[in-house]
Amino acid sequence: MTGRRAAPQGVGRHWNGVRPFVPSRAACLAALRAGPLRPYPGGMYARRRRAYFVLMGGCVFLFVSAWAFVRLFSVEAAVALCVVAMVIPPVAAMIANRRGPDDRWWDDPSGDPKSDEWWDELDGKRRHED
Repeated sequence: MTGRRAAPQGVGRHWNGVRPFVPSRAACLAALRAGPLRPYPGGMYARRRRAYFVLMGGCVFLFVSAWAFVRLFSVEAAVALCVVAMVIPPVAAMIANRRGPDDRWWDDPSGDPKSDEWWDELDGKRRHED
């Protein structure tokens, strides 16, 4: 038998016949050379991330505890814990994305007069005069 042998079914291929993405060695080395990811500047993002992960950690804790051991004592209490846990993710997103006292808001002047003029025109604050 000459030529290339076919790989056994399922080896090196995904179930739909397409090879899964595997980054090349060069891409991995380039990522390593680039260094660690830079964190967000300032403390506002750290505060937001901390609040978000604390809330989401509480959400996971409520779900797991509700169905791991609270259900053994009271199914109604387990369902109530899940309802509370269901409300936490949207609240966590709102808290994590709220504007802090030092955050620049989308309509605050940026300091670039040309850019500010352009945004004011788009927002309808000042009409562009032709």
